[in-house]
Amino acid sequence: MKIIGVILFLAVSLPWLSAQTNVPPARPLSLQDCFAEALKHNFDVQVEQLNPEISLYNLKSAYAGYDPIFTLSGEHRYNDSGSVFQNGQQVAGSEYNEQLYSSGFSGGTPWGMTYDLGGNVSRTTGINSLTNGISSGQVGALTLTQPLLKNFWIDDTRLTIRLNKNRLKFSEQGLREQIITTVTAVENAYYELIFARENVNVEQEALVLAQTQLDQDKQRVEVGSLAPLDVQQDQAQVAQSQANLIAAQNTLSVDQNALKNLLTDDYTAWHGVEIQPTATLTAQQQLFDVQDSWNKGMTERPDLLQARLNVEEQGIQLKYYRNQLFPEVDLIGSYGYNGAGQDFNDTFNQFAAADRPFYSYGAQLSMPLSNIGPRNQFKSGKVTEKQLLLQLKQLEQNVMVEIDNAVEAAKADWESVDATRQARTYAEAALDAEQKKYAVGKSTTFTVLQLQNNLTSARSQEIRALANYNQALANLAAAEGSSLQRDKLDLDAK
Repeated sequence: MKIIGVILFLAVSLPWLSAQTNVPPARPLSLQDCFAEALKHNFDVQVEQLNPEISLYNLKSAYAGYDPIFTLSGEHRYNDSGSVFQNGQQVAGSEYNEQLYSSGFSGGTPWGMTYDLGGNVSRTTGINSLTNGISSGQVGALTLTQPLLKNFWIDDTRLTIRLNKNRLKFSEQGLREQIITTVTAVENAYYELIFARENVNVEQEALVLAQTQLDQDKQRVEVGSLAPLDVQQDQAQVAQSQANLIAAQNTLSVDQNALKNLLTDDYTAWHGVEIQPTATLTAQQQLFDVQDSWNKGMTERPDLLQARLNVEEQGIQLKYYRNQLFPEVDLIGSYGYNGAGQDFNDTFNQFAAADRPFYSYGAQLSMPLSNIGPRNQFKSGKVTEKQLLLQLKQLEQNVMVEIDNAVEAAKADWESVDATRQARTYAEAALDAEQKKYAVGKSTTFTVLQLQNNLTSARSQEIRALANYNQALANLAAAEGSSLQRDKLDLDAK
């Protein structure tokens, strides 16, 4: 009987095989191979990988507030005032040319102080001018301004830097979340492909059973031991089995494409490739601890970490808003040296001598009388922080519910594995017993065909349960945020 079944299987399969003029090249892939391909070529991962890079550039640009600014200028001035009449007499006017040059550095410091270091020199020549042929200037003119209240512990530059550091961490967690999402999708697609391949085998076996029954019943009709109507039932069973096989083969093709789409950024290169998973549908029992899974979720879920970063970001904003409530009280001071002479050389020599200093120091106070803007901005920030904290608590609760559901789903799928295995075993035994009864005329074609359908369904449900269990474990790891550790993917999302 087994030999006859194999022959009938080949007879049914050969027409379909012959129709395949171009057999696609096979590419065996393990689950780890798929992970490696996806992490290199998956479009979603590639897109998300750029966000930390963008955030890093934004952070670096925020330090521009501490970048010293160098200035250099030169100017020529000319003035002819003309003569005027004064007390009935004509008073000669003046005419002069002036050359002015200046340069300097200015910028800020991480503690809020601003500085301006510069110097200038000029030379004036002219007719009837009291300043005719005089060169003068200042050098080493250092001006410092140090805030004591407003902008003391945080200012615009420090705010921007801290916010960009926060957003860099946020983008890193976004990349990690995308990697977990992609890895989970790849694992689900991988096991779905294995199920589809196994299901094609199940439908092929069902077709062999139906064809064998049809051939045997045709022989019984010829010898008169069976009514022709029963053969029509067999023919209907064969036709239905063929339709089921075609549907299973189409599902296999769709699942192939789904996995390829996750693995590559060049679909044309994979279009003619048949992925052959090297893994099989097996189930290994795991111990589930909801509390442990909750702990993982609270510490490793990227979306939770991002939500906490949002709260932290608002805290940085609040610190800035609080500082803006204070009046602007600044210490100011300046120091430098003067120089003067008939020409530039004389002026520069006096600069070098450093014996004509000048300096100033003092304080200044500035504040809006009502301070309505900063006060309401601070209040708005406090309400926003409260809102973000509530959203964080809601997300934490949702994560706990999601993990709880994922654990229960994995437990149920594990129990289904054993139940469907037993159901398949009983279905095989029931069909074998019914076929023996049918052979001696104690059963009907209808009953045998029904038990064949039961066996096919049981086989399909068994492999479906195995695939579901493996997918449930992947989904549980994703709910915990532990997919990378579970799949031994040592990635640093930076």
